[in-house]
Amino acid sequence: MSEKEIAVDVVLGKILVVRGKRVMMDRDLAQLYGVSVKRLNEQVKRNRSRFPDDFMYQLTREEVANLKSQNATSSWGARRTRAFAFTEHGVLMLSSVLNSEPAIKVNIQIMRVYVKIREMVMLNIDQIQRLDSIDNRLEDHDGRIIALFEFLKQFEQLKQQELIQKERPRIGFKS
Repeated sequence: MSEKEIAVDVVLGKILVVRGKRVMMDRDLAQLYGVSVKRLNEQVKRNRSRFPDDFMYQLTREEVANLKSQNATSSWGARRTRAFAFTEHGVLMLSSVLNSEPAIKVNIQIMRVYVKIREMVMLNIDQIQRLDSIDNRLEDHDGRIIALFEFLKQFEQLKQQELIQKERPRIGFKS
């Protein structure tokens, strides 16, 4: 695949969240790079020191089962080994071990998608902070409105008591 053929939504669809991190699976990366999963994993094994645990990790059986159940339409197929998940840094490191021109172009496109994701997250953080600020102001206003209603209620009760005392007929001797 060339850089132009890979749409942003295709790459976005291949980014999953596993163990709280955005990752891409070895199978999806191999497909994007136009190599076999076996070749991709061979290159990773030959350069294992470039892939610490925060760059790449092997999924547990439970995680594999969970991914299969989440992607019911996925054609994961039977594998003898568990899949590898690559974080953003791991994907970046792959460009140095898969040293072909198409792999480099695909990697550039994937990195651009990760940057867009980060920009969207930052935009959402700003919006969330604004909503929090509005929420805090509304809570403050709610408290003030409740206090105002309580004051009005007490004032109304005092007025009612004054009216009752004024209208009450006097008991006792009248002259």
